[in-house]
Amino acid sequence: MARKAVRSQAKAKSKSSRKLKSSSKKTARTAAGGARKTSASKATKKKARAKPGAGSKQRPIELHYWPTPNGWKISIMLEECGLPYIMKPVNISTGDQFKPEFLAISPNNRMPAIVDPDGPGGKPISVFESGAILQYLGRKTGKFYPANERERVEVEQWLMWQMGGLGPMAGQAHHFRHYAPEQLPYAIDRYTNEVNRLYGVMNTRLKDRPFLAGRYSIADMACVGWASRWERQGQDIAEFPHFKRWLDTLLARPAVQRGMKLRVEEASKVDMKDPKVYELLFKQRARAG
Repeated sequence: MARKAVRSQAKAKSKSSRKLKSSSKKTARTAAGGARKTSASKATKKKARAKPGAGSKQRPIELHYWPTPNGWKISIMLEECGLPYIMKPVNISTGDQFKPEFLAISPNNRMPAIVDPDGPGGKPISVFESGAILQYLGRKTGKFYPANERERVEVEQWLMWQMGGLGPMAGQAHHFRHYAPEQLPYAIDRYTNEVNRLYGVMNTRLKDRPFLAGRYSIADMACVGWASRWERQGQDIAEFPHFKRWLDTLLARPAVQRGMKLRVEEASKVDMKDPKVYELLFKQRARAG
């Protein structure tokens, strides 16, 4: 009987021990799971804090600008996107474009240029060249520059067409028709005719679509400033009815109007016949680094 009692007590102790171990394991598992959940929850919160919230405020972009067709490209885009910006005049008639602080953001000594304090990774970034700025702002905002590759190619080819064709050729037409110290019939004819050809290309393109890439985009913004100066380029807009309809549509947009009306008081006082101004604008050669 004594032996049975001892065995019974031993079994009871063994069962109790097993229960305690099992309970201890469950408690450990629960604690570990809770720790993992707490850790995951903290990580999620950390990530959420790292991401700028929907209501995060964009700091103003610095727009280094002078009121020309190239400058208007960027003021129009900023207005269309509703981005806050501060305009910093670059007086190209007095040599602001050659100052070290401007060359630090635009090494080609040409405006426009921008400085975005909220660039990639939340760090400031500067961008020069109007086409590159338009693309950057399009990617930043997701506006007027489609993410779809096929649509993006449509926009990019007309943007490059403006940068390599319409802008430079219209600029040369302006120069030889209005700023050259002597009238050179060959140069005037050459660039007036080339601008005419380019407007013909636009007119054909716009025959069956409202905008250059189908939908309104940075390609249209790049062209409108130069196109609005068709008279100074010696063109008859009546030759290009589809081009005229497109131009009227763009010039009626409130953001385009605001962008093109961004004035700099000093610009209206520039005397293009002043030899010093002429030297700065049209007779520059390479400068020592």
